[in-house]
Amino acid sequence: MVLSLFKNTFYFDTSMINTVLKINSFKRALFLVLLVLPIQVKVSAIAPGDLPPAMIDALKSGNSAELAKYFNSSIELAIAGQEDIYSSQQAELIVKNFFAKHVPTNFVVLHKGGKEGSQYIIGNLTTSTGNFRVTLLIKQRDNKPFIHQLRFEEENAE
Repeated sequence: MVLSLFKNTFYFDTSMINTVLKINSFKRALFLVLLVLPIQVKVSAIAPGDLPPAMIDALKSGNSAELAKYFNSSIELAIAGQEDIYSSQQAELIVKNFFAKHVPTNFVVLHKGGKEGSQYIIGNLTTSTGNFRVTLLIKQRDNKPFIHQLRFEEENAE
């Protein structure tokens, strides 16, 4: 009786081999998909606080045309205490004039943060006439970053 229970417990039919192989292949394929999928999603997503390198390069070099590519259709712009809302074309001209008077030599990101859909950057812009604290408010639209607010504040020389 014990022998018959043992035989029934470990019963294995050769037709089960094909099924076992299919299950193992499915498990391997599922494992690979679950392993690769998060990597692809992470590569395509921009983390909060990350700027496109071209935006930082435009600030470093004083390239207002390149920077304006990231302007929202209307942008809140504050330069030297004057603050208003401008169209992207008007803001580009104002920033171009600012860069002509204060030729940038470097831009360093000091702080960045945000949450899903919006982020902010605070940096130091070194120019030919002194340093400026730069603040950018960036919002995502259609998975693209757009600058909604740009501030240049002269640092107090103490």
